[in-house]
This record gives sequence, C-alpha cells and structure tokens, in this order.
Amino acid sequence: MMSFAESIKTCLSKYATFSGRATRAEYWWFYLFTTLVTMAAMYLDIMEDTGEVFLRIAQLAFLLPSMAAGVRRMHDINHSGWWILCPIYNIILMCYASDPGANDYGEPEA
Repeated sequence: MMSFAESIKTCLSKYATFSGRATRAEYWWFYLFTTLVTMAAMYLDIMEDTGEVFLRIAQLAFLLPSMAAGVRRMHDINHSGWWILCPIYNIILMCYASDPGANDYGEPEA
C-alpha cells in the first residue's frame, strides 16, 4: 500500500499525466493532501484578509494533478477517465478495488 508521502510525490511527479493507473491509496492520500493544503490556504486568506488569493492559487496549482489522478484512478478499475465528469457515480467508482492484473489501461502500479 502506498504511503501518504509516496502518493504526494507520485501525483506531483505525474502532474499532467492522464495515462496509466493510480491505486486507490494513491488517489485518496493525494485527495487528503489537496484538501489539507486548501484548508491551510483558506486559513491564510482569513488571517491575512487577502480575499481568497491563497485559495485560488492552491486551487489552480492542484487542478491538473487532481484531474490526472482521478483519470488514472478510473483507469485502474478499467473505466474511461471521462467518468470523473459524473460527480456522484465517480465517487462510488473511486472506492472500488483495483483490477488485480493488466487491463485496457496497462499493468497495475507496483
């Protein structure tokens, strides 16, 4: 199972890589990281009275890697990346276990 630090490193190194697969742990650890950074940015905006400047920067910085990780997560369960556009259904799909072997999108991540 991928650790918190490994998932952040992996997702940021694959900043805009929409091909391949991402394990469930990789996706959800990265999601937690982006949520924590966003909350910290909101806190800074409140404390410094900047009018959401830090929040917008954080959101822009994590837009592509979050979308890429979501698409790779869909590939890991052998679904098209386009399913990330269906909000409720994609959350259900992202909770599914990974395909154990190779699928249409490649070999499972180590």
